[in-house]
Amino acid sequence: MRDVLSIRPDDPPAAFYFTVTFGTQPKDADSSFREVSGIAPEMETEAVVEGGENRYVLALPKAVKHPKLVLKRGIAPNTSRLLMWCQAALEGGLNRPIFPKQIHLFLLDGLGSPLRVWSFANAYPVKLEVEGFNSTKNEVAVEKIELSYAFSKREV
Repeated sequence: MRDVLSIRPDDPPAAFYFTVTFGTQPKDADSSFREVSGIAPEMETEAVVEGGENRYVLALPKAVKHPKLVLKRGIAPNTSRLLMWCQAALEGGLNRPIFPKQIHLFLLDGLGSPLRVWSFANAYPVKLEVEGFNSTKNEVAVEKIELSYAFSKREV
């Protein structure tokens, strides 16, 4: 019987085996997220109507915009380095400097080796949300962290 994580090389990668690092130290790794979203760079365009040409409108490129990187997981303990970084930035009231970090997202194969790597430059937290509690559901309490960043790059 095949291991659940072992796949053939031509199979599409599984989306459930990933890890996230914050900063450059091994202690900055945090793989306990249930969901990561917001990897969607998009080219902004400007519509330009060319005089005398009525068949189409030109769409000229302007700049690349990046949505917020959204991380979801069960509520972390107070000793979480990521949580401490978020609290320092969001609860400091801009009285303290915000320290951006380099973030890497690794999509892993069945052996834990990176298949794809995305990097996010100069990321910092802009929102820390605890999703609503509901006494009629038996679910894990979830926190959602939103990060703004300068740009992203697919490394591998």
